[in-house]
Amino acid sequence: MTKQEAENRILKLKKQLAEIDYAYYVLDKPFVTDAVRDSLKDELEDLEKQFPEFITSDSPTQRVGGKALGKFGKYKHKIPKYSLDDIFNLEDVEDFDKRVKKFLNLSLDKDIEYICELKIDGLNMSLIYEKGFLVRAVTRGDGFVGEVVTHTIKTIGSVPLKLKKDINIEVGGEVYMPKKSFEKINKEQIEKSAQIFANPRNAAAGTIRQLDPQIAANRDLDSFIYSDFTYQNFGFKTQGDILDNLKKLGFKVNSHYEKVANIKDAFKFFDYWEKNRHKLPYEIDGIVIKVNNLEYQERLGRTAKHVRWAAAYKFPAQQVTTIIEDISVQVGRTGALTPVAHLRPVALAGSIVKRATLHNQDEIDRLDVRIGDTVVLQKAGDIIPDIVETLPKLRTGKERKFKMPLQCPICGSDVIQKEGEVAYYCSNKKCFAIQKEELYHFVSRKAYDIVGLGPKILDLLQAEGLVKDAGDIFLLKEEDLLPLERFAEKSADNLVKAIDGAKKITLGKFIYALGIRHVGEEMALTLAEEFGSLDKIMKATVNELSNIEGIGPKVAQSIYEWFGNDLNKKFVQKLKDVGVTISKQEKKAEGKLKGMTFVLTGELENFSRDEAKEKIRELGGDVSSSVSSKTSYVVAGDSPGSKYKKAKELGIKIIDEKEFLDLLK
Repeated sequence: MTKQEAENRILKLKKQLAEIDYAYYVLDKPFVTDAVRDSLKDELEDLEKQFPEFITSDSPTQRVGGKALGKFGKYKHKIPKYSLDDIFNLEDVEDFDKRVKKFLNLSLDKDIEYICELKIDGLNMSLIYEKGFLVRAVTRGDGFVGEVVTHTIKTIGSVPLKLKKDINIEVGGEVYMPKKSFEKINKEQIEKSAQIFANPRNAAAGTIRQLDPQIAANRDLDSFIYSDFTYQNFGFKTQGDILDNLKKLGFKVNSHYEKVANIKDAFKFFDYWEKNRHKLPYEIDGIVIKVNNLEYQERLGRTAKHVRWAAAYKFPAQQVTTIIEDISVQVGRTGALTPVAHLRPVALAGSIVKRATLHNQDEIDRLDVRIGDTVVLQKAGDIIPDIVETLPKLRTGKERKFKMPLQCPICGSDVIQKEGEVAYYCSNKKCFAIQKEELYHFVSRKAYDIVGLGPKILDLLQAEGLVKDAGDIFLLKEEDLLPLERFAEKSADNLVKAIDGAKKITLGKFIYALGIRHVGEEMALTLAEEFGSLDKIMKATVNELSNIEGIGPKVAQSIYEWFGNDLNKKFVQKLKDVGVTISKQEKKAEGKLKGMTFVLTGELENFSRDEAKEKIRELGGDVSSSVSSKTSYVVAGDSPGSKYKKAKELGIKIIDEKEFLDLLK
């Protein structure tokens, strides 16, 4: 075959494969078998190997390239990406319609035409094309600067590498993981004993940020495109025109959008999809409503944080029914007994739920929950599902009431209830369950964070008698580990090195690791900053502790009693004897957030919860786990929980992630 013949054949193969992929990934109407496609692709790969000078970026063989090197590059968006205002009920939707009309100086009786689109629960993405070729894929980031993830986005079959027109264009859309792909990946994670993903959105985000594009290629991501940031160049009149053009260019556009004549018609669209979203092969968490007229959009413009011409109507908390098959009791590190409902497995908000906490006996009595009951399960922004209601009319008469046991289910010791508390406790401080949970807490990420020392390894070390308390961890040697299952020479050496490296710890993390009742991460930091040394904390009186802002009498008493206990004193000394050194806690930074207290709720797009806390502290602010009158701001991410509601009740200022980023700047 001559060069000319090879070039002609390659061009024809690329064109044919592009048509096949478009029909398969975008239209969902394949017209050839997978075997035919694979055969054509194999031929193309062979020709490109023989004639590499004819390889182009739009070739189907180039979807999976080499690994990205190190961190992802940053890209400043030429057109800032603004957020949508979240609205949660139909009254808010009507208010949105009124605001639009008032801003446009229109009569409140005039109908405004809207486009309603499904709000895909995925990851926002911008795709940039030059002369029809995909040159860059960028995450939303903070709306101004995103991360370049072209290497993983190219692996998505529905993202065209070359458009049907040779134009310069920037589009926006959502990259998501279909439900089937999510179930498949979690099944694979379970088989590998790896951590499972909480929901399809998290799985998609984790996949996109892989350095190796082959991982992304194997996870079957998909996309829907709905925005054209350069539409002014093409003379379009409506959002509907934009969607039609995106389809013509070769993008996958969600087919379930609808043009409605007025806001009342939009309600019908909301109602239909709220009831039928479970039938979709992907997750949605609401409906986006947009003013259809682009001239109106231009006039409406934006506020500092939101566009005025669109809003996101978020569906109410997702609820399903299931049956309580049993109720067991767990013993935590404080000795508290927590009843746990074992459920008939049910799909809820993108994951299979088998268990739910019942909190305490008072909650069980309030709900009148019985073993065998049909119950309503709800997920509203929080990761852990709640049982919110029982359905007594479905009872058969075989249901059984539950009462907290009189003896600990682990060690058999008496169960006690402390005065003024709803919780029940195991009276045996040396209960195996308590010791196990204390160890888990001690090595957790926010405490000692010992890599390689997870619950399964700790269970093994306890079973072998090598570890009775946390101090024993620091006495472990390589020869202790080598005879054990799961350990080879390399893994034993790695763990011993990780343990040795963890001996030096800051005072705040050390206090948190001790697992003192009522002392969480923030409280531990407060103690460390206020007292400066462990000795001073150990000698502090209840009155001295109570004088610190944020520490009430109950918490002060708990701290005082813990350090006054002789066994606890011996334990702290043992840690010192085995080589643990506690470094001084740095005083809080004198930054722009000094004197402000933040509460975080919901999922943030640009930070993990810990990263957001760190940013706040770096600038001198405080972070609290609960909302009170002293809270300065509640930062509400996607799907906020009960803290959002409490903040509204107390009149605390609620800010979104964009406003939070502005504060950090």
